[in-house]
Amino acid sequence: MQPLPHLYIVSARGETAGALQVAADGVPEIESAAPAEFGGPGDRWSPESLLCAAVASCFILTFRAVARASKLEWRHLSCTVEGVLERTQGVTRFTRIVTKAVLTAEPGTTEDACRRALDKAEEACLIANSLLSTRELQAEVRVAEVA
Repeated sequence: MQPLPHLYIVSARGETAGALQVAADGVPEIESAAPAEFGGPGDRWSPESLLCAAVASCFILTFRAVARASKLEWRHLSCTVEGVLERTQGVTRFTRIVTKAVLTAEPGTTEDACRRALDKAEEACLIANSLLSTRELQAEVRVAEVA
């Protein structure tokens, strides 16, 4: 890892209507639009869905690092992030982030070790830590059968 602070630069451009183009150096440009809940088309990434995607991908990348440091043997991790957007104290913001994770571990790995690593990843996820919303981790651990 490079020393902190890190700087991330993303640009967006758009016209009076239609999708926006979001870009950053070295990655493919994506289109973004308002979600259906805000009158958008609902067929593109929205700022709201991108925020939830950032939490989900950060959680898995953080879990990888935790598992590697813990020497935890695992096969697959999937997660779904539910972001609850509400109006509170005169401000519209995400008030709750629920990360639902399903981890498949290697045979012989204990469920307790898996849960500790999942909890540690949730606590260390820098994207989720940057948000004001409450957070919840709902984890399921599956230990793979010996082949």
